[in-house]
Amino acid sequence: MEGSSGKGYAWAISAGFNAALAAVAAKLLLPPVIRYGLVVFFNVIMWGCYVNSLKALSSLQATVTNFATNFLTSGLAGFFLFEELLSFKWFAGAMFIVVGVLILSKSSVEKREKKD
Repeated sequence: MEGSSGKGYAWAISAGFNAALAAVAAKLLLPPVIRYGLVVFFNVIMWGCYVNSLKALSSLQATVTNFATNFLTSGLAGFFLFEELLSFKWFAGAMFIVVGVLILSKSSVEKREKKD
């Protein structure tokens, strides 16, 4: 089960990354048809990755991992690509999100080991 859990997290992270790419594509200065096409493309890929993550993880683990990856990637993309400012509060919130994901994933693994 450990190997499928690792693959599940990889799928969830990929889903979050593709969701962030959809957000970035929406901000690009491209013709509207291409821009919306990219948004739809990245969202379809995101949903496929998310569904695959649900096959190996609980819905809570998959959703929180997906959200955290999307949040962090979107924020950093905004900072590096669009010169958006990120405050100390953003970094503090990002740290709490990452810590929360680690706590949730660790507690779910411990529960699974106790059942076996």
